Amino acid sequence: MTNGVTIGQAAVFVGVTVKTVRHYHKLGVVEEPERDSSGYRRYGSADLLRLVQVRTLAAAGVPLAEIGPLLDADAEQFAAVLADVEQQLTERIADLITRRDTLHRLADGDRALLPDRAVALLERMPDLGLGPDYVVAQREALVLARALVPEGFDGFLTQLEHWLDDPEYIDLTKRGQEAETWEPDDPRIEELATAMADRYLANPALLGNPTSLRAWTKASAQYRLINNHREDQAPISARLTALTEAKLRSAGVSIPRR
Repeated sequence: MTNGVTIGQAAVFVGVTVKTVRHYHKLGVVEEPERDSSGYRRYGSADLLRLVQVRTLAAAGVPLAEIGPLLDADAEQFAAVLADVEQQLTERIADLITRRDTLHRLADGDRALLPDRAVALLERMPDLGLGPDYVVAQREALVLARALVPEGFDGFLTQLEHWLDDPEYIDLTKRGQEAETWEPDDPRIEELATAMADRYLANPALLGNPTSLRAWTKASAQYRLINNHREDQAPISARLTALTEAKLRSAGVSIPRR
């Protein structure tokens, strides 16, 4: 073939790179032309047509592995493959739209990871005098609970609503925040744990409903992960929680082991 073009020219004419043309050859979707008397491969019009067809189908989302058989198929097979590719593209578009919406929600803070009901509870906490560290810890606990124990998440939100609606519980929680400044052996920690356990027993709604409690009991490993989250950053609070739970178990309340 003396009137053909080089691989570089073929790539330019078709709108791809030389590397892409060679990749097509390697996959077998475009056959390499024969070498001329000078030892160069020359691309004729049929080769260029095949390159254009492959490039167009690849750009449309058809996997390269399917392009060769597709170009050699009859009209019915060709239409069926294109319909399948169109369905795949539609699903990818829907997935990309979902990802875009998630990015938009990220700009709105917690709403990317939590439902509006949970966000509303977090927004109430500062107005009740609960500090930023407590709010952050609760936010992270909610995110973990939703992901790790979805069947118990709504019950957790209901439990949290009861917590925020109970002024005495809120006061005890604030004392728990103050306890982080106490010494580890401060006797007030034991006293506060007793007061917390007594409050739970006086208002059982604070413990959660039976369905939620069963979900958390079944997911004891996840419960430990969530309950021990930030333990290294708030060791007094962790000890206070452990003491409170021990007292509740002694009173017959079923709580997963930490």
